[in-house]
Amino acid sequence: MDWTTPDELPEPPNPVVAEEPHDSPVAPTPSSDARRRHVFAPAMAALVMILASVGFGIYVGHDIFRPGASATGPVSSSSKLPLHIFGNLPPSFSLPTPSISRPPAPSPAVAKVAKSVDPGLVDINTNLSYQGESAAGTGMILTSGGIVLTNNHVIDGATTITAEDVATKKVYQVKVLGYDQTKDVALLQLEGASGLSTIRVGNSSALTLGQSVIGIGNAGGVGGTPSVAAGTVSALDQTITANDSGGSTPSEQLGGLIETNADIQPGDSGGPLVTKHGYVVGMDTAASTSNGEFTYNQTKNPAQSYSIPINAALAIATSIEQGTATSTIHVGPTAFLGVEVSASTVGAQGFQAPSGTSGAVVQQVLSGTPAANSALVAGDVITTVNGQAVTNANALGDMLRSLAPGDTVTIGYVTQGGVAGTLSVALASGPPQ
Repeated sequence: MDWTTPDELPEPPNPVVAEEPHDSPVAPTPSSDARRRHVFAPAMAALVMILASVGFGIYVGHDIFRPGASATGPVSSSSKLPLHIFGNLPPSFSLPTPSISRPPAPSPAVAKVAKSVDPGLVDINTNLSYQGESAAGTGMILTSGGIVLTNNHVIDGATTITAEDVATKKVYQVKVLGYDQTKDVALLQLEGASGLSTIRVGNSSALTLGQSVIGIGNAGGVGGTPSVAAGTVSALDQTITANDSGGSTPSEQLGGLIETNADIQPGDSGGPLVTKHGYVVGMDTAASTSNGEFTYNQTKNPAQSYSIPINAALAIATSIEQGTATSTIHVGPTAFLGVEVSASTVGAQGFQAPSGTSGAVVQQVLSGTPAANSALVAGDVITTVNGQAVTNANALGDMLRSLAPGDTVTIGYVTQGGVAGTLSVALASGPPQ
């Protein structure tokens, strides 16, 4: 694979977007050795479907989702405003649908920059059959052969994924090459793709405060010409802490982020944050909200958006492309058990662990999955996996990540009546986590 991260000359504070670029990248300085051939390691993770209100933090969904999109935003540790990682939540949530407004028309200069970037983008559409939803986001084309970078939360839980090339309008089936849930990065392959336009990668380490940037993406999930939101860099190396709206899940953190005042919208996730010359320096990921809804008022409530630096995102993409799995980077297909479990002792379906029992409480067994073909039923508490104690739902997920589709696991469980049992089940291939 041949993606690089060339340095882009720093821009002065608060520059005006130029009509024509006057600087150009200097010698490439890869964030890591990105000139690699495609090598894939065996799959190293397994999926446990988690209930929305008690799931793995904020990573329970996607960007724009249909029907009944709704969510309250998690909380930013820096702004104390609700923060949303632009994720859809499953239909058990019944809050009002977020108000989504595309940013105003950009200036001719900004529009010209965006037009040069658009051919390297795709609109990502997902089907989440286990949640009864569909979703949409954005992706950036890294290679002419169809390697695409996006956020993990854009494809999290997807049973099928397609991507529409913004330049040609051709729709491709998508294969997930790998992802890092903790860093919110995913790498995809457009099946059968060739000759695609690609993004121009800049160097996020060269960003300065006050520098002009432009967020581009599939705002509102409507497709067509990507939306454009101009702004400036307001802070660097930011860490945001997010909790799910139920508050029962440990906080998730994303660090090293670029903060801007660009009016990033739901659906923009996975899209590029670019300089005035069209070089990608970040991947749009999160934004502040007001009153739990997607409201971005530049006068009363200035937008507060966050992007993953492109250098950091490509370092993860390179590991995935090389087939190098780690404790956080998953490569290849995701193994699937097929239960919804609670991160607390009392789940959304009302089941709780019997007194004195710790583990992951099964709230639902999903039809047609390995769990459904086993003795597990809703209300059971999974207490061990291959003899290792399960303390809670998150621990169960961590254990299963070392497994692969086709692996047979021995599960210890306790029924609601307090009867202990064990069973063996072969894991299937399922949605990315």
